[in-house]
Amino acid sequence: MPVKISLGISSCPNDTFIYQNLIEGKVQTPCPISVEYADVQTLNEKVLKGELDMAKVSCAVYPLVKDNYRILDSGGAIGYGCGPLLLSSFSEKFEPEFPVYLPGEQTTAAALFKFWFKKNNHKIQILKFDELYRQLCEKKIKQGVVIHEHRFTWQRDGLHLIADLGAYWEQELQVPIPLGCTVIKRDLGEELAKEMDLCVQKSLKLAWERKEPVTDFIRKLAQIDDDGVILQHIRMFVNEYSLNRGEKSEKAFSLLYLP
Repeated sequence: MPVKISLGISSCPNDTFIYQNLIEGKVQTPCPISVEYADVQTLNEKVLKGELDMAKVSCAVYPLVKDNYRILDSGGAIGYGCGPLLLSSFSEKFEPEFPVYLPGEQTTAAALFKFWFKKNNHKIQILKFDELYRQLCEKKIKQGVVIHEHRFTWQRDGLHLIADLGAYWEQELQVPIPLGCTVIKRDLGEELAKEMDLCVQKSLKLAWERKEPVTDFIRKLAQIDDDGVILQHIRMFVNEYSLNRGEKSEKAFSLLYLP
């Protein structure tokens, strides 16, 4: 049994909603937890380097870390109508001569853009998701793929929809969108993985039982100061697949991993 488990999650409302009760000690864990908050690409990179015991990462990165990490059944972001959006700061037309900015090279958003575009030679650039969105709004970049709570604010901020990448995935493949999953190091053992899976499930169930979904804990860490958007975010990205990803998600995972 390790002395402490290092856990990495994003500061986005879906992650903090799921994990709040575990982090605050309302769910008893097999050993103490230390928490690190970071954007999804940073979490992907840390898991690629083996720097975290347990983390919420992009489903698309899993093939690169599967030898060292296993996927938990709980804690993920999988579902329908919740995919990333390809947006433009100028029009609804895709401009192939301009680069597309992505929120991380190993993110599911990047994989879904490549699935939509169907070509491997398009120029891409990488920015952290919040910086990417800010530069779109300021018209410093022309087009980019947005994720997280910015899915709900792009119209308000005057951006233009080129494509709903998640809707395209659903239409083409008839499976849910495998955005994120929680992984844990294999060398911690299968028993500890099962225990932590149950802990995450308990944390989520307690959150669902709460009268007020949006707490000060979630609000403080969120990238946007709007309870309505935070609630939309939670309702879109936290669902039955977050409790147990189940058999239906397996096909989605396998299709995402195809070259």
